[in-house]
Amino acid sequence: MSTKNKLKYAFIVVLLVIAMLALADSLGYFNQKPYTEVSHGSHIHYVPKDRNPDVSIDKFPMEEPSPGEKITPEGQVVPRDQ
Repeated sequence: MSTKNKLKYAFIVVLLVIAMLALADSLGYFNQKPYTEVSHGSHIHYVPKDRNPDVSIDKFPMEEPSPGEKITPEGQVVPRDQ
């Protein structure tokens, strides 16, 4: 195998790794927070990962919860220990 072919295959492998990392990031794999930011027109809603699918995105807060708070599956912001 020539050096040119080795470089071509190495380049393809690097591109595949970058594409896989980008896909994982877009799916939230690296998100350590218990909620996800969902773009909704000109603003963002903060939605918990255990969201109730029957509740509309509009019902979730547009402000990030403080460190002592959490978002319930229905969209209420409550103290974390509750």
